[in-house]
Amino acid sequence: MHPRSAIVLFAHGARDPEWAEPFRRIQDRVAAERPAVAVLLSFLEFMQPSLANAVEQAVHAGARDITVVPLFMAQGGHLKHDVPHLMAELRHRHPATAIRLAPAIGDVAEILEEIARWVCREHPR
Repeated sequence: MHPRSAIVLFAHGARDPEWAEPFRRIQDRVAAERPAVAVLLSFLEFMQPSLANAVEQAVHAGARDITVVPLFMAQGGHLKHDVPHLMAELRHRHPATAIRLAPAIGDVAEILEEIARWVCREHPR
């Protein structure tokens, strides 16, 4: 089966390979919920695959509709400066593919509210 759409989860990356485990669990969970969609995990630095490589893999597998989901909590320099350039390059390299950028997870009110609820449940006093 060649998925027509893909979700590329995009995390910062780190030198310690264990750092990626929570993101791999997110990838597994999304893939289980969206079996007809290719779900890939990519990294900005230190780890592989890169965002460009993950998008290339999705396009090669047949995806013509790709959503990049930044797993970043805050709008730092990478999201403000690096990611727009990366997205422009990807769109230029794959003009027949719709490549969209979702909001960073730290910009999603429901996620922040759930974190706050969890903190309050775990630390009631």
